[in-house]
Amino acid sequence: MKLEEVLLQRSGNQCELCGSTNDLQLYEVPPQDQPTEDNCIILCAKCRAQIEKREELDSKHWQGLTDRMWSEVPGIQVMAWRMLNRLRNESWAADSLDMLYLDDDRLAWAKATGDHEADASVDLHRDANGNILQQGDTVVLTKSLDVKGSTLNAKMGTVVKNIRLVENNTEQIEGKIEGQVIVILTKYVRKQSS
Repeated sequence: MKLEEVLLQRSGNQCELCGSTNDLQLYEVPPQDQPTEDNCIILCAKCRAQIEKREELDSKHWQGLTDRMWSEVPGIQVMAWRMLNRLRNESWAADSLDMLYLDDDRLAWAKATGDHEADASVDLHRDANGNILQQGDTVVLTKSLDVKGSTLNAKMGTVVKNIRLVENNTEQIEGKIEGQVIVILTKYVRKQSS
């Protein structure tokens, strides 16, 4: 049986952190050398997006950790510890964190990514008005821009469809203007409402 099938059976076809039954997928708890039943878990898309900081942290979504942190599965314990640390400003999370015990090896694994040092804030791609930008959105330029290395001048009000988010830089997106793919600073765009 494949690892994902084993984990789905173990989890009862539920996210092992929140209990959701939607959009389930295998998640390899980093860092690791070889995926096993102990270091992989089943997550829903919402948990994964928040863990990977692609979505704002929603503390209500994570309140189920107060029950799930008692799992005997090492990967679940490690992820519960990391997420409770990110939510430590919430009294329920701080209380749960005080009760959660990890042996030395699991605690070292939990701390290995440094994720526990982060707080609930998430760096997301945002437009000039603070709206969250998503892959494929349509934006409007709020300023005329000269494109470096080109004679192209992108005028204020230009609509840029189907943008791509620049990974690891929340201040930049990519978009096509007059057939050229260019990098645009997010502070010069406004998300077009649907």
